[in-house]
Amino acid sequence: MNKSELVTAISSKTKMSKSQIETLLDATLEIIQKTVSKGEEVKLVGFGSFQKTKRMAKTGRNPKTGETHKIPETSVPRFKPGKDFKDSVK
Repeated sequence: MNKSELVTAISSKTKMSKSQIETLLDATLEIIQKTVSKGEEVKLVGFGSFQKTKRMAKTGRNPKTGETHKIPETSVPRFKPGKDFKDSVK
């Protein structure tokens, strides 16, 4: 499912216009991204949580040449599904 299909599904379920749903979805995603990028956690009970974690520095290898190089430490977003979400997928 892509974004436009999600907007259509939410619109048909809520009877709101697609433009309203798209604006709401864009705002929600923007808020989640900004909050996580600040290092804060976003928890949606039953669905899951979004958080910022650090990926440790490591040594990488170019498979073509075999040459090794350092990959620096970086921050990445993580999603941890909630219990209800995990149970519904089983």
